This record gives sequence, structure tokens and C-alpha cells, in this order.
Amino acid sequence: MKSVSANTQSKKLAGRKAADFVEDGMQIGIGTGSTVAFFIEELGRRIRQGWQIRGAATSCYTRLLCHRSGIPIMDSMTLDHLDLAVDGADEIDPSLNAIKGGGAAHTCEKVIASMADEFILIADESKLVSGLCMHHPLPVEVIPAALSLAEKRIRSLGGTPCIRRAVCKDGPVITENGNFILDITFQTAPEDLELLDIQLKKIPGLLETGLFLGMAQKALIGSVDSVHILLPEA
Repeated sequence: MKSVSANTQSKKLAGRKAADFVEDGMQIGIGTGSTVAFFIEELGRRIRQGWQIRGAATSCYTRLLCHRSGIPIMDSMTLDHLDLAVDGADEIDPSLNAIKGGGAAHTCEKVIASMADEFILIADESKLVSGLCMHHPLPVEVIPAALSLAEKRIRSLGGTPCIRRAVCKDGPVITENGNFILDITFQTAPEDLELLDIQLKKIPGLLETGLFLGMAQKALIGSVDSVHILLPEA
């Protein structure tokens, strides 16, 4: 089993390497998560050296980290284009399809990623899988009024939904959009992820899935002493 310190080192290498793809003057999307925190740290260092970079944050916590690192933040509501977006992932398959949403921010993360000319995933090597939805639940964001309907429809698609509960408070996790997260598990791997994504999005009140399909141009995968750059398999 990988040690905590080794895992942290892998994340640090991947996060810092991602900063090498940022150019002075860029507008970039900045994701959410522990690996992204190292990316933010490195961006802050470069800004202190005189770089002009502006970011669009995917969550309140990311905005806070950017503020503390001196990164000017833009309001994504006023944007429709970014030069680059960098974000973590919960799972990444050989085609660079990914599951995101462990931090309950995947709806905004997908919006930000979709604005970018290039979208880069960063993660430690433990996030690499041969296929999605078998080792990590698939998160979906659901408005409260649609909870029971969404649960019923998800079961009809072969998934088992579970409302995500908060760790340090009673009750469910509430997203920054004021909604619930359902984590979906499957007994067998879904055969067609694109079809599953479409079917889930057809459920009234289900805002967005954590499936990021065909969006990433590359992934930076950290190990204890190096970073591997992965491109999508054909």
C-alpha cells in the first residue's frame, strides 16, 4: 500500500508540473482538490515573480486558496473562453475519460473545463483505472425537489444511488448550488458511458453527472519521483 507521504509527493509533482503548461498572460480555469492545491501554490510563486495570470475558480475553497496565493480571480458567470483549465480526478481511464465530483463541485468544474482551449487532468497514479464506475461511485448533482424521482430513474438504469452525507455536520452534503449529491454504484461496469451520461441527464432535476468524457487532451500522472504525461488512447 502506498504511504500517505508518497501519495502527497506524487500529487505535489503532478500539480507543480501542470504549471509548466501555463504561459504568462493566460486566463486559466482552476479546479478543486488536493492535487490542484499544489498547482495553485506554484502559480502563486510565479505571480510573485511578475507573471500576469488570471484564474476562474471551480469552488469557493479554490477561490480562497487562489486569494491566499495572490492569484486574481475572474467570475465565471462573465466568461465564455479560457486558455487552459487544470483539474484533478477521482478516476482516469486509458482514453482519459474521468470521473470527477468527489469534492461535490463537478457541475462548475465541467463548465470551466468546457470553456478552455485545453483541459489537463492532474492526479497521482492511484487514480488510473482500466474502466470507470467500478471502483469509485459516479456522482450526480440533483435539485432537492427531484431527489426521489432521480433515485427511482437511476435504479431503472441499473445503478444504486446513495445520497452523500456530510462528515462534520448532520444531514446531506449541500453543493454550492444548493443541491444534493447522489453517488451511484454499479454491480457491473456500464457498457456505454456516453449513453449512460445522456440517460442520466434526461432525468428531470438532475443537473450534471461526474462523467468527463472526451474532454481532456492530456493527463499528468505523478509517482513518487516523476510525472508521466498521458495522451488519450485511440
